[in-house]
Amino acid sequence: MDDDRSVERVADALRARVGCTVDASVRRRVEYSSDASNYRVRPTMVVFPQGDDDVAATVVFARENGLSVTARGAGTSVAGNAIGPGIVLDFSRHMNAVRAVDVEARTATVQPGVVLSELQRKLRPHGLRFGPDPSTQDRCTLGGMIGNNACGPHALAWGRTADTVRELRILDGTGQRRTLGTDLTAVPGLANFTTANLAVLRTELGRFDRQASGYGLEHLLPEHGSSVAKAFVGSEGTCGLLLEADVALTPVPAATVLTVLGYPDIASAADDIAAVTRCAPIAVEGVDAGLVDVVRAHRGTVPELPRGRGWLFVETAGATPAEALAAAELLCTTSNADDHRIVTDPAATAALWRIRADGAGLAGRTPDGNPAWPGWEDAAVPPENLGTYLREFATLTAEYDVTGLLYGHIGDGCIHVRLDFPITDAPQRFRTFLFDAAELVVRHGGSLSGEHGDGRARSELLEVMYSPAARAAFSGFKSLFDPDNILNPGVLVAPNPVDADLRVAGLAPFPARGFALSTDSGDLSTAVHRCVGIAKCRADTRTSGGFMCPSYLATADEKDTTRARARVLQEVVRGELDWRAPAVEESLDLCLACKACASDCPAGVDMATYKSEALYRRYRNRLRPLDHYVLGQLPRWLTIAQRFPRLANALASRPYLRRAGMRLAGIDPRRAAPRLAPTSLRRIWKISGRNGTRAAVETASDRGSRLWKVLDRTDTHASDGITSAAYDLDSARSHGVGPAVVGAPHAREVMLWIDTFTDTFDPENALAAIQLIEQLGYKVTIPNTKVCCGLTWISTGQLDGARTRLRATLDAVADHVATGGLIIGLEPSCTATLRADLPELLPHDPRAKQVAASIRTLAEFLLEHPIWQPPRRPQDTVIVQPHCHQHAVGDFDAERRILKAMGVTVKELAGCCGLAGNFGMQKGHYEVSVAVAENALLPALRTATPNTTFLADGFSCRTQAAQLAGVPGVHLARYLLDRPQPLT
Repeated sequence: MDDDRSVERVADALRARVGCTVDASVRRRVEYSSDASNYRVRPTMVVFPQGDDDVAATVVFARENGLSVTARGAGTSVAGNAIGPGIVLDFSRHMNAVRAVDVEARTATVQPGVVLSELQRKLRPHGLRFGPDPSTQDRCTLGGMIGNNACGPHALAWGRTADTVRELRILDGTGQRRTLGTDLTAVPGLANFTTANLAVLRTELGRFDRQASGYGLEHLLPEHGSSVAKAFVGSEGTCGLLLEADVALTPVPAATVLTVLGYPDIASAADDIAAVTRCAPIAVEGVDAGLVDVVRAHRGTVPELPRGRGWLFVETAGATPAEALAAAELLCTTSNADDHRIVTDPAATAALWRIRADGAGLAGRTPDGNPAWPGWEDAAVPPENLGTYLREFATLTAEYDVTGLLYGHIGDGCIHVRLDFPITDAPQRFRTFLFDAAELVVRHGGSLSGEHGDGRARSELLEVMYSPAARAAFSGFKSLFDPDNILNPGVLVAPNPVDADLRVAGLAPFPARGFALSTDSGDLSTAVHRCVGIAKCRADTRTSGGFMCPSYLATADEKDTTRARARVLQEVVRGELDWRAPAVEESLDLCLACKACASDCPAGVDMATYKSEALYRRYRNRLRPLDHYVLGQLPRWLTIAQRFPRLANALASRPYLRRAGMRLAGIDPRRAAPRLAPTSLRRIWKISGRNGTRAAVETASDRGSRLWKVLDRTDTHASDGITSAAYDLDSARSHGVGPAVVGAPHAREVMLWIDTFTDTFDPENALAAIQLIEQLGYKVTIPNTKVCCGLTWISTGQLDGARTRLRATLDAVADHVATGGLIIGLEPSCTATLRADLPELLPHDPRAKQVAASIRTLAEFLLEHPIWQPPRRPQDTVIVQPHCHQHAVGDFDAERRILKAMGVTVKELAGCCGLAGNFGMQKGHYEVSVAVAENALLPALRTATPNTTFLADGFSCRTQAAQLAGVPGVHLARYLLDRPQPLT
């Protein structure tokens, strides 16, 4: 049914039966063609059920039309459990409620689409939690956890998902609704099936806790409670579709302590499991030195670890902190570790656990930068066999010349690793490795999967692990629920080959045209296939932190995730879609190009760059949308407007003219036009006749400008800790700063980058920065010609124009940089562009990397000087909006340190402001822009206490706050010199 018109006819027929969205568009089918696995299977359509009746109607329709049905939550399945060729049912969009919480009984009733972290948030006030906690808990759904029998670090103490399930309400493959508990008669024929297979169930299944491969039929045994519900867990959507679940909860420990144990290597750490678990820890996680090295390279540093090249992170609990600490101390005396570190400080504990969390994401790349793939993701063996297994596994990977980063739930015998399989050009080696690895794990009494299920990655390998009788039992069990095999076919029973439908197999290189893509060898295919689908972009940044993906948070639509956009671009490099296809345009339309994914995505997917490349290819040498010429070349028009600022402001203030002009230019007429400054910074600089800030301020004041009055008060704030231009010369010289006299002839020079927005809208920010810099004894210069980082050209894909401006920039600043000079930027988007995009757009110009390395933010520059101290303002409260580009390229740490030293009470916002340069101005984006602002910015401004200051270095962030909340924003440079007006 590949013909799009035929698909739409079938979709229309289903739409007539259900009350929910049925989407058969090419774009949607591409978005759901992969999960977090290596596989790609394009479905016929995607359905977003709003309730049980929609699910039932869909199953009946599928049976009548010969279509399969696959259940999907967040699509984080690494084994290919959540993709299929027929109908994909996405439960996460609407069926995502926590129906009830019984605190006394310690149970909860949930729908399948509820995200685990949302359930945990609702349980927290009651001192309860759901026990299993996989690393994807901020986006994975309970339905997916039940489907895969998810575990996580605390399964050692609180069990697997199967251990929590009490009762399930499902729809089987015939469309029959069933309630599964401990009554075998709930499923016709199940009691007889169990009796007939007692020998297999008792000898081959349930041999150790992490035996997750195949069906969990051991739960049907009378000695295990005859639980049909528990047996259903881990069936991966092949036996029924979950409608509702009753699950058991566990109390949150009163106190916990983290102990890190150091060993020569991870295999030696595994050898010590018996001694460690005798102390009854609630979690035992293992981390290999290779993983720590990658985290250190990515982050720059990691917290102090005990001596060793392999570590166990062991968490002990108690009714009191002293009890938890006593358990930790006992652990250190009974273990055979070479070294240890006991941590009781919550911040230090979180920093250490972050090594494990970051490593799980960074494991998608080997230490030398090659893509590492799932497939042998989570094998498990009985813990007593783990050390030997790991040594033999190392031998096997060496024989195949593949490498990966090891970590996992060592206390349970479960190891995670992604390996740099040569799937692209040698998928047959992938297949043979998997069979050899399966033989190895079976020799050690283990399981192909310890928690992620078998899916397409391991179902064929079940023939290595189980006897024909056991596999026949699996087939018989499925047939009781799904006799026509319409539910997730090809998984567990009658499996597809492990090397079928591999997403990257046979892909040819796809050279980039716009960017160098230096970390991906210039190959756009490698770049977009960085996305392996782990879906961090679906996490709610309001609770998990980070900045991506703002449009998904606004729409809750998978199409607006970084992952979905990557899937569409993957189809383009495959040759399945054209750059000008509607699917590509629709997919990229609501990408804010905030660049947050470049740092927040564990795989390093940089969708802002890929979008720019896509727009470049789509429109090169073609007519563009008008807003590309207006907003994409905005610095050009602002240069003209700045010659007549009063006239430009007067015209923009007339509502009819403004709305008409904005509509004509492709800008949403609900937006206001920011007012130009009466005098630009470059004009002030020119008419001052010298490089001194004071002269510039006085000259501007003499000419009647009212913008600089607040800046002409430097010395009046000396009592507040503001350093004046005449600060202690002896102190300055003792630190090697040089003369502290403004304009001193031998003062060292720094260059202030005068970006278009600072120059034309907010020159007072530059004047404040100049004062701060000159107070440190530096002479400030600016580029002698008007320069531009080219960001607006980049964001609209006008890369030839961007390169032209960047070459002019290099010509203007290269001599200064060549002598060791620094460039200080005030607009975060510009500093980020010069640091990250400049070398990528001009890779063959050696000056590009030199200039990129010379860039500093004002905060970074100030903190490089020990003599500089910020003013103390412990009475102040500020709301801080870090800029997305700064978050992505570099960090916000310097600003945090300055505010902490000032004693300021800080509320730091997580997430994009929603304007994101030209995005929020473009017609068709206003509602999403506002919705993004509602995630963090607008609620914070509405609920701020009196006298709170809104601090934002980004022009877009200040503009968004001013236009949507009527709140002026203040740049850090001005905040360090002045007492700006508060919100109220």
